[in-house]
Amino acid sequence: MIMPPDFRFSQSSLQDYLDCSYRFRMRHIERQAWPAVEAEPPEAMESQVRSGEAFHRVIHRHLAGMPAEKLSLLVEKDPLRRWWKAYLQTGLRDLPPMHYPEITLATHIAGKWLIAKYDLIAVEPGRRAVIVDWKTSRQPQRVRLAQSMQTTVYRYILSVTGAHLNNNVPLQPEQIEMRYWFAETPDQPERLFYDSAQQQLDGDTLSALIKSIIESKPDDFPRTDNTVHCQFCVYRSLCARGVSAGDFAAYADGDPAERESEWNAAVDFDQVAEIEF
Repeated sequence: MIMPPDFRFSQSSLQDYLDCSYRFRMRHIERQAWPAVEAEPPEAMESQVRSGEAFHRVIHRHLAGMPAEKLSLLVEKDPLRRWWKAYLQTGLRDLPPMHYPEITLATHIAGKWLIAKYDLIAVEPGRRAVIVDWKTSRQPQRVRLAQSMQTTVYRYILSVTGAHLNNNVPLQPEQIEMRYWFAETPDQPERLFYDSAQQQLDGDTLSALIKSIIESKPDDFPRTDNTVHCQFCVYRSLCARGVSAGDFAAYADGDPAERESEWNAAVDFDQVAEIEF
C-alpha cells in the first residue's frame, strides 16, 4: 500500500481515480505540482473560476441571513449578476424550510474517511431532504450526473449520517433528492431521487473502490486508455499525451470553480457529523 495512513477520500479524488488512476496518484498521493493549464485560453478558465467562487460566496451569505437587497448591491457585473438574479428567481424554489449551507458530513468506509462538503442541504424533518449543488458550468447530460461520484457520494453519506438533521431519526433513502441547479439554465435543474436499492449498491461500490485503492501497489495506477480525459488534464505532458490544453468552450470536467481544496488538508472532525461502519 502506498496510500498515506491519514488519507481522506472525497468525491473529487474518487472521480479522479475512475477517470485516470495515474492522475489520482499524481494529484492525491504524490502531490505533484500542476505542470500545465487545464484548458485554453487560461484567462477564460481563471475568469470562470473567480466568478464561480464569488457566486458561491454570495449564496452562502444569503443563506446565512444577509438580505438579498444588500447582496444585490455588491453584484455589479455579468455573469455573476445574471446568475444571482436567476438564483433569486428559482434557486430556492420548492425546497424544504430548514437550510444547512456549506455543511460537511463524513463516514468511515473500508477503514478510511469519506468526506463530503455540501453547498446546501434543505430538510423538512420526517418528510424529505434535498441536496442542492450550485453549478456555474454548462449542463452535462443527465446520465453523466447520475453516474458521477458526486451524486453517489453525496446521497450515500447523507443517507447514513443525516439523522441529526432529521430530529435524530435516520433519513430513508426514498426521502433524499440530489438537485443540480445550473446558473445558465436555472429553469432546468436536474433532480435525482434515491432509493434503498441504490443506497445498498452505492455502499458496496464505494467500499470496494476504496478498498481497491488502499490495497494498490505503486505499479497499480496505469494511465487511462480514454485520451479524452487527457485534453483537460494538467498532467498530460508528464504522460506524453500532448502539450496544448483543450478548448475551454468544450470543457466538460465538472465545474472548475468547485475544485476541492483537497480534503486531505486539515479538517476539524469535531465539526463533522459521522457514523462508523
